[in-house]
Amino acid sequence: MGVHDIKSPAATGAAPDPLVFDLVEWIAREPRSYAEVIDAWRTSCPRLTVWEDAVDRGLVKRESNGHGTQVVVTDLGRRFLRDLSRDLGRNLDRNLDRNLDRR
Repeated sequence: MGVHDIKSPAATGAAPDPLVFDLVEWIAREPRSYAEVIDAWRTSCPRLTVWEDAVDRGLVKRESNGHGTQVVVTDLGRRFLRDLSRDLGRNLDRNLDRNLDRR
């Protein structure tokens, strides 16, 4: 089962993968406080649910650390980053090849 098999964003009306990727990648750099994540990523737009989608898909989770709540990337979230990075890299390579072929 691949990362995208869990819940298809296209089928559920969820946030686009690039936005979810940005959130998960940002949290992966270092654990963030829940307040910091919500301040940066919560939106009042009902159609743009990046934070909620990342949590619902199991890519990030809240953990209590004795000093408050922080948000960390799950194993599934790390796999999502690897898989999407690989896909994005392939797309970039294809685009570069096409641009070079035009010259």
